Formats: sequence, structure tokens, C-alpha cells
Amino acid sequence: MAPANIGNPTSAPKTKKEKVYHPSSRKAGQLARNALRKGKLGNLASKRGKKHDTMVDVYGFFFHAMPDEGILSLEDLHHIVREIWLTRHDAAIEQEREERRKGRPKSTKELKLEEIKLREAEEYRTGMEIPDLTHPPTVEIFRRWDQKEVAFVQLLRFIRIFSTDPLAVVVSRPGKHLSIISSTPGGEQMEGIVEGQANS
Repeated sequence: MAPANIGNPTSAPKTKKEKVYHPSSRKAGQLARNALRKGKLGNLASKRGKKHDTMVDVYGFFFHAMPDEGILSLEDLHHIVREIWLTRHDAAIEQEREERRKGRPKSTKELKLEEIKLREAEEYRTGMEIPDLTHPPTVEIFRRWDQKEVAFVQLLRFIRIFSTDPLAVVVSRPGKHLSIISSTPGGEQMEGIVEGQANS
């Protein structure tokens, strides 16, 4: 009886050759567009990640600014923004100045920190938006934050405060959490100017 034909054991499997397209062909253009789109999406994701980290840093600062008990006054909020938030890069800027040789231009780091300081000072002048740490329900909810999830912070009530008018307060975002909404007479939160916030 003849043995069964089991094929040539030494034959290697055929490898599929990668197709090469002419640079001017429609397929080559399609592949290039797909690669470009993936690159753009990757960059957008990276930017979103950086923005997320920045927001976590900002909210984290005010999270740690909350007192262990109770709330802050409007005066307290202004002090924290003016004396701590806006001056947090001063030491690094001064160090860059001291390390710079005479006659040399400012370093990229020094320029960036000065730009941040100027931008934030202008934001404070025209109206800086922060979580309303003078509002008991907002503070109570904020204390539950895990210091990671930005979406949770969006449930809070936000206000704008102004360096040019320390007594002016504008509710920029009324808050979406049920306990914040129900804390307002009628169960509704309206955006607008709030006077005497520190005494409420």
C-alpha cells in the first residue's frame, strides 16, 4: 500500500507581499489621509489629556484650600487667589532670573511662567471662575471629590470674582448636583450677580 501523500515538509509557507502603491494613485492618497487623520486624533487626545491634567491641578488647588469644617468667606477666597494662587510661580521665576547670566535672554521656562502669571492676573481682573467655596452645599459635595474626575467637579456651583471689585460675585454656573439645586428656594438655580455672598 502506497504511503499517503503528506506534502513536502520542508516547504515554507508563502508570505503575503505588501502592496506598493504609486504615489499619485487614489489608494496612496487614501492611505496618506488615513495616516494624517490618525496623527491629528492622536494629537487631539494628547491635548485633551494635558487639558484634563491642568483642570485637575486647578480644582485640586481649591480642593485643598477648603477648611476642614465650614466654608470660606468671600474675603478668604480673594486672599487665597491673590496671595497664594497668583504667586505660586514667583519662586521659580526668581530662581530663573538668578541663574541667568548678565546680558543673556530669558529662558523658555521663565518666559512661560511669566506668561502664565500675566494671563491669570488678567483673568482675575476680568472675572476668575472658581468653585463657590462660600456656598455650604457646594463645599459639602466638593469634599467628596476623588481629585481625579473632572466631570464630578462640573456638578458644583461656580462663581466669578474680580480683583477690581472684591464685593462683586457672579454665579457663572449654578450647579447640577441635586443637593445644590434643592438648596435654592423653589428648587432652581439662576445665573446672575449675587450680592452679600460672604454673609449668606
